[in-house]
Amino acid sequence: ETALGPTHEEIVTDLVAREVRSYKDLPLILYQVQNKFRDEVRPRFGVVRSCEFIMKDAYSFDVDVESMEKSYKLMYDAYCKIFDRCALPYLAVEADPGLMGGSVSHEFMVPCDIGEDRIAVCSVCGYAASTEVAAVKERNMGQGGNNKIPRKKMEEVRTPGVTTVEQVSAFLKVKASDLIKTLIYLGDNSPVAVLIRGDHEANEAKIKKYLKVKVLELADAEKIRQFTGGDMGFSGPVGLSMRIIADRDIKDMVNCVTGANKKDTHLSNVNPDLDFKVGEYFDARVITPDDPCPKCNSSITLKHAIEIGHTFKLGTKYSEPLGAMFLDANGKEKPVIMGCYGIGVNRILATLVETSYDKDGIIWPVSLSPCEAVVVPVNKEEKDVSDQAENIYQDLLNLGIDAIIDDRDKTAGVKFKDSDLVGFPYQIIVGKRSLEQNKIEFKDRSTGKKELIDKDKIVDFVREKIASQK
Repeated sequence: ETALGPTHEEIVTDLVAREVRSYKDLPLILYQVQNKFRDEVRPRFGVVRSCEFIMKDAYSFDVDVESMEKSYKLMYDAYCKIFDRCALPYLAVEADPGLMGGSVSHEFMVPCDIGEDRIAVCSVCGYAASTEVAAVKERNMGQGGNNKIPRKKMEEVRTPGVTTVEQVSAFLKVKASDLIKTLIYLGDNSPVAVLIRGDHEANEAKIKKYLKVKVLELADAEKIRQFTGGDMGFSGPVGLSMRIIADRDIKDMVNCVTGANKKDTHLSNVNPDLDFKVGEYFDARVITPDDPCPKCNSSITLKHAIEIGHTFKLGTKYSEPLGAMFLDANGKEKPVIMGCYGIGVNRILATLVETSYDKDGIIWPVSLSPCEAVVVPVNKEEKDVSDQAENIYQDLLNLGIDAIIDDRDKTAGVKFKDSDLVGFPYQIIVGKRSLEQNKIEFKDRSTGKKELIDKDKIVDFVREKIASQK
């Protein structure tokens, strides 16, 4: 059988298992730049998420954790340098290793409205994390908390066809925060009920980590009926004979609404520890803008972001099962300690297009622009204009500057519009009127600022501008 590899940890680990024998062969870093494929029905998010993409992968192999930490730091720092030089406004955030496994991972994220990932950012202390791992601080309800609120008697309420939080809230005229969602999961095929407040979102990465399971999935309608006796959309914790765990915010809820494990029925005035028992409380939800920063208690902001790179500390997840072993200095066999690192090469360009533009087109940084400067002769039919533009163009090339000349038989307006649209960082505009003053017009695409530069100094001026940006 043939399969398209979304990632190549197994293949590279197997290669190392066949070749590495001694601690003297380590540390080792292997990398590749490879076309990869994603099972996308159609491209999404403009030019960001396509079916085929280019990936830079690297894999580190070390003798122990301390050595792996050094390799990881070197790669992490290298990624920061790469993204700095690409002029990307990135954030390195704590992230969930997910299917890759391992202990620690960092994602390199660029805030963007069309981004498919979400990150929590604190502008005070600099904390940044994926919402998959961002910790939610336990709420302090103050003296007595909600203990002063009298508990009402639980009642059944008919709710025909009402299954979602929004529908139940509207039907019973209660706030979403007064509802308890009962989510039935299968953790390595064992059922568990997870309770989340109605206005919060379950964090499956945290739940999976807490349960210490390899596979976590929501139960389907048939399984829910088997475990609860009721239909999907009407699950609740009262009378459930399975493990019940809950987000910490459930602990302080009073007189809530839950499913009744019966079709078209909910329960009102349900109280934790009175009408049902929770086995364990833990941080089980996604952080919200109403939560404080986990580090400094300041307010946080949730942003959409595009992932452009990811680094993982894999440990021995792949080396042990695939037999990537080595003999240490004492002749003892040990598993190789691994890390892996990826950059989406064409995602860098796509992200810049999505984040660096104005009404006239793309704004490229010098480091990634198709050309560093464009020479625009305004009146090409004028020989002195044409000659001067050609001379400047050749002088720029001779200095190693990646320049282009727009010598098309088009109007000046078309040339200016196209230069802005493509996004060349610097425009050198040669016109008859400015030449009569021994001047050349220079435009900075990022600021839109124009200035007249002495004809004899324009090439050095452009070279210095480009050098300062690089």
